[in-house]
Amino acid sequence: MPQSADRLTFLRAWVANPLRVGAAIPSSAHLAALITRHVHPGIGPVIEFGPGTGVFTEALIRRGVMQNELTLVELGEEFADILAQRYPGAMIVRADAARLSMSNLPQPRLHGAAISGLPLLAMPASKVLRILAGSFRLLEPKAGFYQFTYGWRSPIPESVLRRLDLKVEMIGTEFRNFPPASVYRISR
Repeated sequence: MPQSADRLTFLRAWVANPLRVGAAIPSSAHLAALITRHVHPGIGPVIEFGPGTGVFTEALIRRGVMQNELTLVELGEEFADILAQRYPGAMIVRADAARLSMSNLPQPRLHGAAISGLPLLAMPASKVLRILAGSFRLLEPKAGFYQFTYGWRSPIPESVLRRLDLKVEMIGTEFRNFPPASVYRISR
């Protein structure tokens, strides 16, 4: 699908439900490179939350992650259909990330990293808590959860970090993205 078609798909989905989609256009390749910078083929399977049209997915594949090592969790049917066509070797899970568990994955396994395009700033802290608690049950003990945000601070509320005993560090900011975005690594 051409980039203009991806933008139109994003815009339509955003207009229909801005809190679910979080952005009117896909993330840039520059942001994709930043959020996937610490992922490499030997890290093991990678789970991606809210992949949209696959900008971060494509960056993961360019970094050497094989499609059969990708679990793509997408709630939006319009995006899940695109992902299934583009990445036939990946596992597409059509589900809400806040309700995900090992039992509803087609191939239960621990993942070496998580990449998230979810609009956490638009979600209540209780939902962010459920997403992170569930995500870390699907991750290897030393795995990182990589999240981007358009905000100027971590999108994870301090209360959630304390409750789950997680730490957060900023990886960097990408000013060539519109709007500029920062990437954080959340870990145990």
